[in-house]
Amino acid sequence: NGAKAIVSEATKERADRRFFEQHDISALRAMSDRALQRAGRLTEPLIRRRGARFFSPVGWEDAFEIAGASLRSLPDPNRAAFYTSGRTSNEAAFLYQLYVRCFGTNNLPDCSNLCHESSGLGLSETIGVGKGTVTLEDFDHAELILVIGQNPGTNHPRMLSTLQRAVRRGATIVSINPLREAGTEGFRHPQEVRGMLGLTTSLSTMHVPVRINGDVALLHGVMKAMLELDDDAGQTRIAWPFVRARTQGVDGFVAHLRALEWGALTANAGVPEETLRALAERCLTSKATIACWAMGLTQHENGVANVQSVVNLLLLGGHFGRPGAGACPVRGHSNVQGDRTMGIWEQPPEAFLDALEERFQHPMPRAHGYDVVATIAAMERGDVDAFVAMGGNFLSASPDTHRTARALARCRLVATVSTKLNRGHLVDAETSIIFPCLARTEVDVQASGPQFVTVENSMGVVHASRGTFSPAATSLRSEVAIVCGLARTTLGSTAVDWDAMEADYRVIRAAIADVVPGFAHMERRVARDGGFALPNAVREGRFDTPDGRARFMVHPLPPDPRAPDELWMMTIRSHDQYNTTIYDDHDRYRGVWNGRRVVFVNAEDLAARGIEAGSAVDVSSTYDGVVRRIERFVAVPYEIPLGCVATYFPEANPLIPLEVFAVGSRTPASKSIRVRLHRRDGEELRPA
Repeated sequence: NGAKAIVSEATKERADRRFFEQHDISALRAMSDRALQRAGRLTEPLIRRRGARFFSPVGWEDAFEIAGASLRSLPDPNRAAFYTSGRTSNEAAFLYQLYVRCFGTNNLPDCSNLCHESSGLGLSETIGVGKGTVTLEDFDHAELILVIGQNPGTNHPRMLSTLQRAVRRGATIVSINPLREAGTEGFRHPQEVRGMLGLTTSLSTMHVPVRINGDVALLHGVMKAMLELDDDAGQTRIAWPFVRARTQGVDGFVAHLRALEWGALTANAGVPEETLRALAERCLTSKATIACWAMGLTQHENGVANVQSVVNLLLLGGHFGRPGAGACPVRGHSNVQGDRTMGIWEQPPEAFLDALEERFQHPMPRAHGYDVVATIAAMERGDVDAFVAMGGNFLSASPDTHRTARALARCRLVATVSTKLNRGHLVDAETSIIFPCLARTEVDVQASGPQFVTVENSMGVVHASRGTFSPAATSLRSEVAIVCGLARTTLGSTAVDWDAMEADYRVIRAAIADVVPGFAHMERRVARDGGFALPNAVREGRFDTPDGRARFMVHPLPPDPRAPDELWMMTIRSHDQYNTTIYDDHDRYRGVWNGRRVVFVNAEDLAARGIEAGSAVDVSSTYDGVVRRIERFVAVPYEIPLGCVATYFPEANPLIPLEVFAVGSRTPASKSIRVRLHRRDGEELRPA
């Protein structure tokens, strides 16, 4: 998958002016998402006015001026929103948030709102740090690794070699996921002779097929069993010295666990009591446990509760502040965590804004801005007139796809920084501008010479990223150069020297070092092999909470509001996909070929509805009386818990209502949507 991403960026195909002369807007809209991507790299700025048939080339300075004039004409800076993808480098992200705040708004929705916002909030409220607490080295010391709501084979393939080393060393891996995924069953390392010969390393020791949205019940069941086993052993198996000295709220939490009934827990989790007890025994035996998770936990209405239930489990074992133990939210994009560290957040801390003001001598807005869900709603209401996106595929990544498209089309300006075409470029806004940028794999030369950028990985390590390929076109500009161009035309004269920052990225890093905690002497430290790790209070043995103690959080079991004929649906990615980028129409590890419009269903659920394998179905969701429907999907029998179905992202996003999101974090609940299946009699769409 990593090779596919590089090959995709390095394609020889070009979506140049000749391509746009041959493809009008109707032809582009008729193309699949994969066909749009395969049109190739964008080569020059493009503009389209509402109603025009074609995109037209436009010069860089003219494009900047058109976008800047549109933004300057707004009666209030808060009538603009500025989105950021996790592909944006630290340098570009820092400049982007500075530009937006100098403009006068905190409307900085980003991809974290769509994925790991529940992790950040859940961790901050419990242990005082909104990031993971482990490093890669910790996996070399872990005895037990819980992989929950995560499919590393598809979404985090580089993690597989880390898990392989842990297994060979004797660690136990437990996979908790509605689907049994190939990536956690066996791994062939492509750079080992064993892997080249087709020999695999078995990764997971135990697979627990939790029901969709049954994670709170499952984790509570495991912890209830841990208490009972600890009682039998005279309260010697839970880490009570750590719990009593370093945490608060444990008594209320223990009382909550003891009051829960096993029948309710097993029914909600979809897992038998003996399985929960077996997992509890593994948790009690382990002296060093890491819990890894991804969007299988965060994208539920109770996503924050899911994350905090994982923290509760780790606290009972004292698995913080020691080698081989801790919390590990695994993020997909290469810099989704770094962008937040750089200030891409609609709710910036006051201390961060104070530091910006002091460094740049410019007042910063203090009111919280719009996240992704609020941005879409504001565009829909007519309260946001301009939408600027630094990378990403906002339309396809967002929930309620058709509604999001209509909201974008209401805007006076939709401006995107992109390497390739995507469906979001094709909405009929009053003015649409595409700024084509260098890919991170490409050489970036500015006035002071060749440049590099930095990113922060899921473990809080900051390292350099240098492109080596020749740019796809000489007319392309870097993300940094595009932000500086927009800033100059939008803001006019400011105390910020945009020219100096564009010419030499060391100037940006010097500013980051002055403003962002943990980045002192950034230039020198990032030059080291492997970069540098940011401070992490929990790794250093401290909980950065008001009283210095971690908090146990009590959460009720989530309700099950499904009607008798409704199923829980979760969206998933295929094994030939990375986020919204589709490399191929195959899902080789799940045995699906030549198509993505499929719905994976338990065979018993198909039989109960009189639906044959391979037949055509529609899928609908009904919320607040509004019916959303996607048509002509293939029904594929699959090993998935009863009452559950899985469909591909982003094809199923039209079923996800904008208003159904995680409490607190407002992350769209893409992993637990109530749906119905509808037969299309007389049609068969059997996959190859």
